[in-house]
Amino acid sequence: MGDFFLKRIYEPYDESDGFRILVDRLWPRGISKDVAKLTAWQKDIAPSPELRKWFCHKPELFEEFRRKYLEELRTDEQKLKIIDEIKTMAATGMVTLLYGAKDPVFNHAIVLQEELNKLIE
Repeated sequence: MGDFFLKRIYEPYDESDGFRILVDRLWPRGISKDVAKLTAWQKDIAPSPELRKWFCHKPELFEEFRRKYLEELRTDEQKLKIIDEIKTMAATGMVTLLYGAKDPVFNHAIVLQEELNKLIE
């Protein structure tokens, strides 16, 4: 099993992406399904709507957001099931987690990637 990679969905498709999983709850603006070339859209792995709205991509809230999102990832049955599905994909090939956020540092995909990498160590 290798690492999970992150890529903004607006970056071009590359064959080396392997399994391409969109991890946003909302479909990214301006991206067609043909251009996205997704293996899966796992919108339920994204933060709950309440948490997403609370965070609103404010860097000063990121540490608290991280804590709350990790709690969701570790306790929500649906999210745990999706994590298992993603780990199964990773056992057979490269997995690229796709997100739409403009900020490459303060977003939920970073937290998800760290959690997935931790789970496969």
